[in-house]
Amino acid sequence: MPQVKPKIELLCSTASPEQIIALAAKLCYSSADIAELKKGVSQSDISKYVKTLISMGHLSPIEHASFTFGIEGVSRALLAQITRHRIASFSVQSQRYVRAGKSDMFHYIVPPSIEALGAEAVNRFTLQMEQMQRWYNEWLEQLGDKGEESNQDARFVLPNACETKMVVTMNARELMHFFTLRCCNRAQWEIRFVAWEMYKLAYQEAPYLFEEAGPACVRGACAEGKKSCGQAQAVRENHTALKKEMEQKNV
Repeated sequence: MPQVKPKIELLCSTASPEQIIALAAKLCYSSADIAELKKGVSQSDISKYVKTLISMGHLSPIEHASFTFGIEGVSRALLAQITRHRIASFSVQSQRYVRAGKSDMFHYIVPPSIEALGAEAVNRFTLQMEQMQRWYNEWLEQLGDKGEESNQDARFVLPNACETKMVVTMNARELMHFFTLRCCNRAQWEIRFVAWEMYKLAYQEAPYLFEEAGPACVRGACAEGKKSCGQAQAVRENHTALKKEMEQKNV
């Protein structure tokens, strides 16, 4: 079926990210050489240094750790939002080089608000997507169906609902900032879902580092002022439950 759902996976991360961060932090205040520091970074040091860095707001050592995610089943509308996070690297499936609906029909995302209206509304949405595929195919034919030369202009009739795939890399500091903004209930539903899935994967990999990551309300007062969702306590409870779930998976 052309309708798809988000799928997020952690492709890779810096090896022993919290150890690297602790080593970098210790280097700033030690006369020892790197080999000596590397030997001296114990498990207790890792927890202590990472938590101290975050509480002090001394976040530059955290940038030494990076995380790379594979993301698919998301819309071009999401792409416009996530690429606003400029301290990140993106590789995105091209609509110029990859023909939409090559074998049948392009994949698309149905917003939950439309799904909530029932089967008739979803069917209407599907028919609209099918019509756009026909328009796209018509323009490919009119433009000579010359691969990328035709794709690059025929794609102008494709909707924001059209699926895209990407690989995204962020360092841990930017990832924390991303979680603060995009895990918040005020964020748009699709990028909020993706952010929470990324958070769960990152927390599994580096629990000390991401223990307090997430929307501002998990660390204190809501940062949204009058625009607050008013559900800070529920968000905190969900945050705690997610961490416990991820900890159990790590056992």
